[in-house]
Amino acid sequence: MKYSAEFIEQALVKVHSRGGRTIRSVAEELDVKFETVKRWLKVHTVIRSDVVDKERRAHEWRREEQFQALLETHGLNEEELRAWCRERGLFPHHLEEWRAAFCATDKAPSKAPSALALTKENAKLKKELQRKERALAEAAALLVLQKKFQALWADGED
Repeated sequence: MKYSAEFIEQALVKVHSRGGRTIRSVAEELDVKFETVKRWLKVHTVIRSDVVDKERRAHEWRREEQFQALLETHGLNEEELRAWCRERGLFPHHLEEWRAAFCATDKAPSKAPSALALTKENAKLKKELQRKERALAEAAALLVLQKKFQALWADGED
């Protein structure tokens, strides 16, 4: 069956914005064979990479791209902001979330442990591991001796 270019384009948009669903489920929904949709993806993703970039979801933007978007939209009024967002497949609330994330990151103190603290903890854990390994070896040796003693004691009774 021959599909129109518009149908293929809409199908690919649906595939790229499928969320947690599989490509197979989208193909079934469109009543198109799974292999056909995969072929469209191979052919049209290479040709239409600029459109795919515009159709990226907000969580697919890298931090640098988010920061650049915030810089570009800083002085825009409401109408210009919505137009800018439409061109890039975003919503204004995405920009607000990104701005809040950047502000929260700047204000939060770093809670990562220092290298010195990690080194001390590592040494402490190694020492404890060695102690436990020695205790385990001693317990294993005692069990072996106990079995030998019982074997000798059993032989002596016969």
